[in-house]
Amino acid sequence: MLARRFTIVCLLTTLFGIGFAILVAEASRQPRHWDEVRSDTCRVACGKFGR
Repeated sequence: MLARRFTIVCLLTTLFGIGFAILVAEASRQPRHWDEVRSDTCRVACGKFGR
């Protein structure tokens, strides 16, 4: 009985740790360069073809 509770607590702690690590990794990530390039290219292309 004690081993089962210990296992459940360890699994929950592991899931919480993984979720927290994902949040920290996403928050510290730099913006992707290709997103910026794509949006600039779209504005230039849309401006040329829209007229």
